Amino acid sequence: MSEVKLKITFLGTGTSTGIPMIGCSCPVCTSTNSKDKRLRTSILVQSTTTTIVVDTTPDFRYQMLRIHNNNLDAVLFTHPHKDHIAGLDDVRAYNFFQQRPMDVYANVLTAEALKREFAYVFADKKYPGIPQINLNTIDESPFDIGDIHVQPFMVWHHKMPVFGFRFGKFTYITDANRIDDSVKEILKGSEYIVLNALRMEHHISHFNLGEAINLVQELQIPNAWFTHISHQLGKHDAVDNTLPPGIHLAFDGLVLDI
Repeated sequence: MSEVKLKITFLGTGTSTGIPMIGCSCPVCTSTNSKDKRLRTSILVQSTTTTIVVDTTPDFRYQMLRIHNNNLDAVLFTHPHKDHIAGLDDVRAYNFFQQRPMDVYANVLTAEALKREFAYVFADKKYPGIPQINLNTIDESPFDIGDIHVQPFMVWHHKMPVFGFRFGKFTYITDANRIDDSVKEILKGSEYIVLNALRMEHHISHFNLGEAINLVQELQIPNAWFTHISHQLGKHDAVDNTLPPGIHLAFDGLVLDI
């Protein structure tokens, strides 16, 4: 399939607690800068004919409403943590208006979690009005959704395997702190990368800011945006102004034309 032009919308760029964090009065959580307001991490990937969301966060309903998105062809999941799957029930609205089940793609680990967390969706006897899901279990083999080519690959979130996705020259990785050398070869040649950068200090399961910068430079990817950001990282503008050329902090509502 020939490469298509893509529009990437950052639906959320915050870590699992979001920013502001409940009960926190730190300078980031009390900031009046809209770029310091972060919903949980997710992106929308669109061609002229196909729309895909990567992860359905607890904020999924509001994320779709605030960008006025009326069509969704498929959901891709990175991993089974609650801040990435909790909003799946709200695909019901797309079921109603599109009159078809939602195509959902996940690895075995995540598919099993979806069946546990949303048991009523997959029950033999279904209650009326529940989400209609067409669950596809995927591995690292490439596949197509409409006219968008998807290359899954596995990274590590401490000891948990997490899927990243490459869409042509655009690569998306969240919730990782280690990438195998064999996978780095898949990433090389990307022109754009999104990578998690949780905070300044070391973390057991996420790249910190310095590690994320080093990885982008190692892979020699010219355009990078960091996501899955904690209030511990600091205010958006102050941190963004310190980053090397070609590297930026993402923010909610950011749109990239690839």
